[in-house]
Amino acid sequence: MKIGVRVHDFGKSNAKILAKQAKAVGFDGVQFVINKAIEGETGKAGTLNKEKALEFYNAFKDEGLEIFMLGAYFNPVHSNKELVKENIAKFKEHLSLEHEFHTKYVGTETGSFNDDKWTYNPLNRTEDAFQEDLRIFSDLARYAESVDANIALEGAFGHCMWNPKALKRLVDSINSKNVFYIVDIYNYIAIENHMNYKEIFEEALSLFKGKIVLFHLKDYDIIDGNVKQVAIGKGRFDYDYLLKRIKEEAPNAYLIFEGSKPEDMEFSFNFIKNKLANL
Repeated sequence: MKIGVRVHDFGKSNAKILAKQAKAVGFDGVQFVINKAIEGETGKAGTLNKEKALEFYNAFKDEGLEIFMLGAYFNPVHSNKELVKENIAKFKEHLSLEHEFHTKYVGTETGSFNDDKWTYNPLNRTEDAFQEDLRIFSDLARYAESVDANIALEGAFGHCMWNPKALKRLVDSINSKNVFYIVDIYNYIAIENHMNYKEIFEEALSLFKGKIVLFHLKDYDIIDGNVKQVAIGKGRFDYDYLLKRIKEEAPNAYLIFEGSKPEDMEFSFNFIKNKLANL
């Protein structure tokens, strides 16, 4: 299984420097969110082109790294509808250039009515939220089909698709061979359900079977009464169990570190590599 990193977790720089940093740890590839990773990039629609895409691709290729996924995360239920329109255009631009980046997926989450906070709001769990996500992602899926590109969708406890069943319903309703799943078990847990993370993980593996293309790797502990992210290998997740099940159910999916601190990456990378070697 190939291991990657959300490359802007090293900080904002240029592609060559970021590629060298990722390679130095030992990663096989990256999750690339251009405006968060590259100095001077705004991420607005109209700022990407084939030449720039190939330049970024070659910077990572020169270090032996793949671009596992482009991140074009946006909030489809944001109250600023002009911003939503801009982000849809940006997402489509990423899809249109997917092949120039030599990647297979453009990814996003499903949004929150808390706008830029991306946190729980009761409206997130309403039928209106589902229908708005369905409207927007169905349009994006049809566009993806037209340019032979793929979308990867990710659920989270505080977002509109707040559990695996909700995300499964969305993807089934979109009804496209070009829409796939990201599984981030950390995203699905909160203080009220974290003890059941294995059951939630199994539910995701079962519901999403055959269409899981990425797993985001994180770890957690309970700090001041809340679920908090910690370095992979220093928290409560049973990675012997999680990696075994990933290997059994989705062995070709990419494993991507997300939200890791640079000072923790070498420890966490070695931790995961050792676990994989002993499966």
